[in-house]
Amino acid sequence: MAAVRRPVLLGLRDAAVRGNPTGPGAWTASKLGGLPDALPAVAAPRPACARCAEPLALVVQVYCPLEGSPFHRVLHVFACARPGCGDGGARSWKVFRSQCPQVPEEAAQDPQKQEGGLAAEDWCEGADDWGSDSEEAPAPRMPWDVGKEPASAKGADWTAQLQHLCLQDAALGAPRPTPPAAPQFLPHYICVVDEDDYRDDCCAGLDHARSLLRHYVQREGVDLEQLLAHGLSTDGDEKYEKTVMKSGDQTFYKFMKRIAACQEQILRYSWSGEPLFLTCPASQVAELPACGHCGGQRTFEFQLMPALVSMLQGANSGVSVEFGTVLVYTCEKSCWPQNHQMPMEEFCIIQEDPDESLFK
Repeated sequence: MAAVRRPVLLGLRDAAVRGNPTGPGAWTASKLGGLPDALPAVAAPRPACARCAEPLALVVQVYCPLEGSPFHRVLHVFACARPGCGDGGARSWKVFRSQCPQVPEEAAQDPQKQEGGLAAEDWCEGADDWGSDSEEAPAPRMPWDVGKEPASAKGADWTAQLQHLCLQDAALGAPRPTPPAAPQFLPHYICVVDEDDYRDDCCAGLDHARSLLRHYVQREGVDLEQLLAHGLSTDGDEKYEKTVMKSGDQTFYKFMKRIAACQEQILRYSWSGEPLFLTCPASQVAELPACGHCGGQRTFEFQLMPALVSMLQGANSGVSVEFGTVLVYTCEKSCWPQNHQMPMEEFCIIQEDPDESLFK
């Protein structure tokens, strides 16, 4: 009996994120770049590179609740944006999963809605069975300005304080060091399309092109087969055929052929589906580590695509990330202990681009 084919959803870059969205309107939106948004009662992940110890930059935030689950669910993918860590592999990447229970329908509604953000039903079929995103209590704002003085301190009577100053007071009152700021990519929302629907639209466009071609052949009286023999193939097909001739890598060819219909895709989502490998999968795919919390198996959830590389534009110079594809695997049970308040680390595999020039 043939295996059931899992649906594939494609993530595309959408409008830029304006301002500083907060609350459910922020963490229920999928985006690339910016800063990670925190779910209620769960701290936002702020990881450091295992290679250089510098803060990692947020690559994508994906809001992806599972069908039938009582939890909101967000995945954050981070990478080191320092050029020297580009070849650090998994040591320079981190994936975290955050969850929180959904608030009942009678909870206060949040009127804020963000342009271009993804709703639950965008990623998961039937996700709207367990509540509307707008029915959540506002998420707590994270203290990004750790270590700064409160505004009230500016108006204090410093003369009186200096009269009672001693070494012990100075030590106790010393400000805590502010953690280094994480590099940021310019944030954009991610919109989603079904791969099959996208293909249908492309096929409809091809049908129209074929119709125009037939009319041209009839009107001009040219030989269609001869015309095709002289290279009336699409530029994309020609490039991919040349690619397979050059590399001889069937895995790479399959990858290129599959994404040909939508080369601008930056993310492929298919919970428990089949990943699209760029190069022959290494042994680590066959030996995925178990969930570090419940000991259960991990399953494929989504992957980042080559087109994302050129879209990760840093707010400051020198911020960049290079990869071919990044495969994200998460706990099959999506475990989450009661009252848990820290993001859970998941697993990712980084495959380098065998021919980086193809995606420029």
